[in-house]
Amino acid sequence: MKFATLPDDGKDGRLLLVSRDLSRAVEAAPIARTLLDAIERWPDVAPALQARYDDLNGGRVHEARVFDPGVCAAPLPRSPQWCDGSAFLNHGRLMEQAFNTPPIPEFDTVPVMYQGASDDFLGPSSDVPLPDEADGIDFEGEFGVVVDRVPMGVAAADAMKHIRLLVQINDWSLRAFGPREMNTGFGFLQAKPSTAFAPVAITPDELGHDWRDGRVHLSLQIEWNGKHFGQPHGREMNFGFGELIAHAARTRSLAAGSILGSGTVSNADRGAGSACIAERRVIEMIDAGEARTGFMRFGDRVRMAARDEAGRAPFGAIDQRVVRAPSRAERGNGA
Repeated sequence: MKFATLPDDGKDGRLLLVSRDLSRAVEAAPIARTLLDAIERWPDVAPALQARYDDLNGGRVHEARVFDPGVCAAPLPRSPQWCDGSAFLNHGRLMEQAFNTPPIPEFDTVPVMYQGASDDFLGPSSDVPLPDEADGIDFEGEFGVVVDRVPMGVAAADAMKHIRLLVQINDWSLRAFGPREMNTGFGFLQAKPSTAFAPVAITPDELGHDWRDGRVHLSLQIEWNGKHFGQPHGREMNFGFGELIAHAARTRSLAAGSILGSGTVSNADRGAGSACIAERRVIEMIDAGEARTGFMRFGDRVRMAARDEAGRAPFGAIDQRVVRAPSRAERGNGA
């Protein structure tokens, strides 16, 4: 099944079922009003949602409408929890090499993960308001999963059974804050503004053979200001999503609707390009002795679409513009 969310007066939007080819959509109510509601009641509502989805694809839903991804919110406009890993070890090793830092302990055997803010996710076409270009504005292309309730201490193999949906992510970063926040030992806060999502969340079966071993086997194609930037592939994920879920649930349960990210998609082959500016910059430092690519400026756009070998984009695309956030004075009342 494929799902999207329309913004409304509520905090969680209105759930849509979207046709397999992303051309048509229909509201999922009264089966489930929101995606969070559907995830929390999955065993009860999934059969009816599947039947409705089958009817939509079969042309048997008369109230179906043209699907417009440009008006969508994030599939989950907010979530009980957002945990992001660094499961593509090539990315971390490049950072270590460029900055001559000691290796992260047990990097090859224990996933690295931080807990991000999950109260205000961005839709696929939303402008991204940020305060200052000097903060080092960067995009990060990733894949992610949405789980139902996961018990504490779950094994990696059993964790796979709790994956309900797959998502495509742009985990926005402000690189100037990163080193200071990492050095505190408390993790990211200001370095991680609101995360963005492609318009469509999908059940794993929609990918067929492109979902295996707990990995999304798609190429994440990225354009910056209309120019090709990279097309790294999800197959080189060193820790699968089952392992990431098990790591996050080692000492606590995970609420239904929690999202876990893969971290920046990164390939050993330099020809694949990169999924973030920071990685391109460290490659330039390694190869040429200095970083030559700057970070994003206000007015810049980034587009991301994961594609299969036939060129289909099952999640749709993220296409966003960075804009200057209003200052405190412009917002008024000292807020």
